[in-house]
This record gives sequence, structure tokens and C-alpha cells, in this order.
Amino acid sequence: MLGDTAVGAAAAGRPLTGRRLGLPLSSAALYLAGMALNDWADRDLDAVERPERPIPSGRISPGAALGVATTLTGAGLALAALGGGRDALRIAVPLAASVWTYDTLLKNTPAAPLGMAVCRGLDVLLGAGARSARAAAPGALAMAAHTAGVTTLAQGEVHGTSRVAAGVALTTTTASTALAVLGPARGGWHRAGAVLAAAGYARTVGGAQLTAARDTSAANARAATGVGIRGMIPLQAALVARRGSLAVSAALAGLVPLGRRLARRVSQT
Repeated sequence: MLGDTAVGAAAAGRPLTGRRLGLPLSSAALYLAGMALNDWADRDLDAVERPERPIPSGRISPGAALGVATTLTGAGLALAALGGGRDALRIAVPLAASVWTYDTLLKNTPAAPLGMAVCRGLDVLLGAGARSARAAAPGALAMAAHTAGVTTLAQGEVHGTSRVAAGVALTTTTASTALAVLGPARGGWHRAGAVLAAAGYARTVGGAQLTAARDTSAANARAATGVGIRGMIPLQAALVARRGSLAVSAALAGLVPLGRRLARRVSQT
């Protein structure tokens, strides 16, 4: 979400200042739109499995949830236009389309990990803009790979995962770690910051995924998924540290406790 655009901006050398502050706000609006759309798309399933959810419980109507998703999508696109003009809209429009495609078509299919990965990669590119997409591509790929791995494990949260799925997640974590530390760095301290954050990411996320590979129970899949969601933050911090501001990287790392609380509430799928 907010950290994704910071990764893209750092890679492109385009700080999120002035009007460009609209880009992380655009990312947040599109993320929240996806959450509302998720509730709308899952309303029938939630009525059976999770009747306490907002729509089945009657706290919000299906039409209202769809309206919120539509409004927030429009707000996200408007904020992208404000923050980066046509250059940002060339990323924001396909990002919005990917969010809607995932929630309405892909979420409960084998293509779900790919759909989520596309959303996350485009979110990183939003911070860079279409003109700087090539420079931000490694960071976008790192975040996309991480998301694909976590989503693959999340599909086993109820009935258990498999060693193949856990192996896929471990592979993507390894790839994301490499992408975070390899390549040009702004300086020695930036390289050190990236390595430190990436090491913490690999240890926590990879460790939980290794446990899930050894014991494929639903409990371990849920635990690894939660750790993976939280692990997105140190991965973002590593990517920002190598190419951007160490202060921004440190601020992202400071969000890990908040990510821990949010991970208890938000499912990856």
C-alpha cells in the first residue's frame, strides 16, 4: 500500500513530495476499494462461513459496499491524476482494473496468486510512474513475488497447505530477498540498511514458510500467511534503503508493529 509507492519512488529517484504525495494516497484508496469489493464479492460465501462479516450481519448492504468500492476507485484514480498526471494514470488505470478483476473473477481460482502479484507490482510502479517503470521493475518484481508466495500459502489457511505450495513460497521469498539486496546502491550505508532489513525479512518470513513446509497443517499455513503479510514491510524497507532515503526506510521498519495488528484482521485472499 503506502510502502509500495515509496519503493517505486526510491527506485525512480522521484521523492514523494509536493503533488506526488497524491500517489500513496491513491494507493491507499485503491486498496480500501479492494477491501470493500472483497466483502461484496464474498457476500454469499460469508453468509455461510462468516456470518459476522459486515454484509451478512446486516451492518452494510451489498449495494452500499459496491458503492463504496466504486467511489474509492474513482478517488484513487483522481488522486493518481493529481499526483502524477497522465504518467501516473497509465499505471493507476490498469492497477484499478487488476483489483476489480482479482476480487470479482480470480480470488477463488488457481490464478489468485498471480492476480494478487500483478496488483502489488503495479502498486510499486505507481510510485515511479510509467516513464520510470523500467527503473522500478526490480522492486516491483520483488514485491510481486513475495505477494504470490504469501497468497499461495493463504489458500491453505482452512484445509492445510502442501509441501509444493510451501516450496513455492520459500522460492519467492528467496527471490525477493535477492532482488532487495542486489544491484546498485546509493552508498555503503544504504547497502548495509538494505541487507539488514532484507535479512530480517528472510529470517522471519522464510522461517515461518519452512515450518509450513515441514508440517502442512492449516494452523502453520495461517501462521506463515500472517508472518508473510507483516513481512511485506521489512521487504519494502530494504528496497527503499538501497535506492532511496534511509529515513523513509527506517519509518517503514517502524510500522512493523502496526502491520502485526492489521495482519490479525486482514486475510491475504
